Parts: sequence; C-alpha cells; structure tokens
Amino acid sequence: KGTIHISVDESFRPVIDEQIKMYETSYPETKIIAHYKPEADCLKDLFRDSSNRMVIVTRGLNEKEQRFFKDSLQYVPAWNVVALDAVVLLVNAKSNDTLFTLKRLQEQLQGKINRQQEIVFDGLNATSTVRFVMDSLLKGGKFDTTVVRAAPNSEGVIDYVASHPNAIGLVGINWIGNPEDSAQVSNLQRVKMAYVQCTICPDSPYVKPMQQSIETKRYPLVRGLFYIVKENYTLGLGTGFMSFLKYERGQLIFRRAYLVPVMQFGVRNIKINEKIPEN
Repeated sequence: KGTIHISVDESFRPVIDEQIKMYETSYPETKIIAHYKPEADCLKDLFRDSSNRMVIVTRGLNEKEQRFFKDSLQYVPAWNVVALDAVVLLVNAKSNDTLFTLKRLQEQLQGKINRQQEIVFDGLNATSTVRFVMDSLLKGGKFDTTVVRAAPNSEGVIDYVASHPNAIGLVGINWIGNPEDSAQVSNLQRVKMAYVQCTICPDSPYVKPMQQSIETKRYPLVRGLFYIVKENYTLGLGTGFMSFLKYERGQLIFRRAYLVPVMQFGVRNIKINEKIPEN
C-alpha cells in the first residue's frame, strides 16, 4: 500500500513505465511516481532527498558512498543489477555509414577524425550515456565539445539524427530496439542502428545490438541497469518494487523490452498439436 517517489535515469523511461504499470495493476493500492532525469541528478536525490526511497541508474554504490550511508543511516542501501542494456549508435535512415570500430568512435569523440559528423548525446553533463562513453571508451578522458552536441533527452537524440543526415546519436536500446513497440518501429523508419566491431570475436565481425549479442558481450557497448533502495531491508514499497524487478514478472518485462534479464529462464521441450480437435 501507499505512494512513493523514485528517481529513474531517463535512458530507461520506456521499460520502467511498463514495469510500474504492471506493478500498480497487480497491487492497486500502490502508487509509484517516477521522476525521470539525468543519472547524476538521480544520485543526488538518493543522497540529499530524505523522501526518495529508490533510484534506478546504470551503476551501484562505490565504497565511499557505502561508507557515507553506513555513517549517516547506520546501514547500506540494497543495490544490485537487474538487467543488461546497450548503448546504441544511431545514424540517419539514408546513411550508408553503418560500421564502427571502437577506435574510430573514440577518435571521433576526441575530434581527431571525421569532424564533419556531429555526435549527439542526451545531454553533455550528468547523463549515464555521457559517463559510460567517458569511462569505457575514453578511459576517463574528455571528448571534443566542438564535435559533440547535446539533445534534451533520448527522444531529442532520435529526432536530431532523423533530421540531420550526417549526425550520429547515442541512446539506450530500450528507446529504439523493441520491434513490438509501434513508436519504436516508426522511429526505425527515420533512423537505423549501426554495427560495432566485436573485439572478443576471432574473426572480428561487426555486430548489431541484439539480446544475444548483448548477453554474450559480442556487442561491446554494454552496461548494467541497477536499483538502489534506501529502506534498510524493511518490507516497504521500494523493497516490494525492487523484488518485482528482480524476479520472474519484472525480468520478463525487461526481456520483452529487448534488454537482457539477469535471471536465467529455463527452456523445456514441448509438444504442440498441429491439428485442432473437431470437438
């Protein structure tokens, strides 16, 4: 029962909207109000907003943050990964430039090559996509701000790439990778997903971000989706929603949204009757 406010990385709005919708349908006396914002702002809410019970972001707590909570609250909030996500490279639907190596992407972000191509993020500061690129691709370095453009959010990235034939955009896969979502299918008529070279494959193929390539890390731009719950392991609404995300129904929603669930689902052989009985 009850109402809680949570802060969620804007990169995951489509799938978290679905999770909340199903949770509230299952438990009609609950209300989860999600505030979608850049990842750094979500973490600020966790530390500074006493009413905030939960954040959903792309990392867990580091040692310094865990010590802070231990000292201030006498406990460390529960956190863990619940799904795997991919950062997708988008190009205009008319573009033939669809093959990227990590080295090429790194050099373009640093302004060393292809300076005529704009690279569009969902914001230049505080977003999880920017942090992922700086940590994983630039190894803590900075990109050249003269070749990088900021859109207000993930939808803005898609719109910009759709209207600028020479632009490259970066978004989370749950904004563009679900072939059962009519809005995303419509967007894939305006933009398309690029292929990135697999760095762990013997023949170094170029790989598209799909569930199988994300799970096996053949697609190299993979990140985790984490919950952090500030409820001291009590049976609060935040803990209840966390459990929903972790277990079967929540994990199936992640899989349906074309992220990769962390729960391993069993596969059984079944026999299907090909003929419908007359009676």
